Formats: sequence, C-alpha cells, structure tokens
Amino acid sequence: MPFFGDDDEEDLDVETNEQTLYRLAQTGLRTGNFTQSITRLERLEARFPFGRYAEQAQLELIYAQYMARDLDAAQAAADRFIRLHPQHPNVDYAYYMQGLTALARDRGAAGRFMKTNLAERDVSNIRRGFAHFSELIARFPASEYAKDAQQRMIYLRNVLAGAEVHIATYYLGRGAYIAAANRARHVVENYSQTPAVPDALAVLVEANWKLGLQEAADDALEVLAVNFPAYRGFDEEGKLVLRNVVENRQRSWLNMVTFGLVDRPDAPPPLEIARPPEASDDA
Repeated sequence: MPFFGDDDEEDLDVETNEQTLYRLAQTGLRTGNFTQSITRLERLEARFPFGRYAEQAQLELIYAQYMARDLDAAQAAADRFIRLHPQHPNVDYAYYMQGLTALARDRGAAGRFMKTNLAERDVSNIRRGFAHFSELIARFPASEYAKDAQQRMIYLRNVLAGAEVHIATYYLGRGAYIAAANRARHVVENYSQTPAVPDALAVLVEANWKLGLQEAADDALEVLAVNFPAYRGFDEEGKLVLRNVVENRQRSWLNMVTFGLVDRPDAPPPLEIARPPEASDDA
C-alpha cells in the first residue's frame, strides 16, 4: 500500500482504491486529525457510494464532524444516516449522536443562566437533545448507548425544571402572578422527581397568596411542608419566609445546575460492523 503523509492529499487520485481511502481516514480519526479524516471520508463516499465501507464511513463522518465541532454538518449527517439506513445494525449510534450534537450547541449555556431577564432563556437545544435521547431509548432499549443517554436525560430534566422555576421567579418578581403560578404548577406536575419541586411549590404559595387564592396557597404550603420539611425557606419556627426564598432562589439554582455531564468533549467512535477478510491493497 502506498504511504500518504498529511500533506499528500493531492496524491489521493482516482487510482486510490476504497480500502486505502478508508485506512487513511481511520488514521486521521486515530490521530485526532478530524478535518483530514472528514475530507477522506467524504471522498470515499463520493467515489464508492455502494462500496463495502460506505455505510461505516457515513457513521464515522458523523463522529469526525462532531469532534471537529462542525455541529450543523454532524447533525445533517446523523439525520441522513437515519433516513437512508433505518434498519442498519448501528443506526442507534446516529440517534445517540443527534442528542450529543444538540447539547453541544449549548456549550455556553451556563453563561446564559446569568441573564437578568430569565424569561428570555433559550432551552430549545436542551429539549431537542432530551427528545433525541428519549427516542434512542424507546427504539433501542438494549443499545450500548442507552445507559449514557438515560443518565443524560435525568440530568437534563433537572436543568429544564430549574429553567422553569427561574422563569416562574422572574414572573413573580414582576407581578405576573398567574404566569408564575402556571409555570410553578407545570414543574410540580411534570417534573415531580427533580430538585426543582420545592422551589416551585414556594413560588406557587407566594403567587396564589398574591392573587388572593388563600386556599390554593395553603394547599401548596401543606404539600411543601409535608414533603420537604427541611426546605431552606422555613424559619426556626417552621414558617415559610417567602421573601428570603425568592432572594436566594437564583443563586441556589446557579450553584446546582452545571453542565459537566452535558459538556463532556469526547464522544465514542461508532462500532464497526463485521466484514469478511479484507482484500489485498492491489485489489
């Protein structure tokens, strides 16, 4: 097999066979030269669209583009693979990479949690990533990527619930009590297993009290006291001090919500499907 260095892409002419192109692309992946690997994988697919390495090259192209941080291309490649090869044995990897790619778009999301106008926060990519992981688990519960996807979903639910509480607090501070109550109720009803629930209940108590809905406020307070007796909003006498809770709520969520899980830089490369013994380089 001829040797090709990093600067010898021009030597990959029409005489270069499929196996050589694939091996060179693999070299780029192993050495972290993802830009070079992308070029070679694209060339492989273009020259040998029905070859023995074509489908594997499409999977590895998703990985290479993700690692090169070309997220639009990675997302498009994952979508395309799912559309073209819905029954492929490794199609679960494409679903998994859809989720990772959506979350990678929010690498700066932690900074957005410091916005003053909390109602303007955009969590659409987080929701999109959650949906992709959910689809992966639903379609491929035995996938080797399912466990990681499930862990990410638990984390993302906490993030989404926290964002809802932040927005509810924003509305509360501006006298939009109905909107605040609706947001808080949504957290209690739809994110019941997340750490955001006690804060949501506190918002619900305050919003209902401000609206003059004393019975609804008492009901929310009872649920909070029974289920979260150690909640920081209760003083030494067991009374809920709403003003202090509202003042401290944003800081507590900023301390709790980090993107360590979402922000892990590396993704696993795709598995390779079993193939018959390779032909010689001169084939």
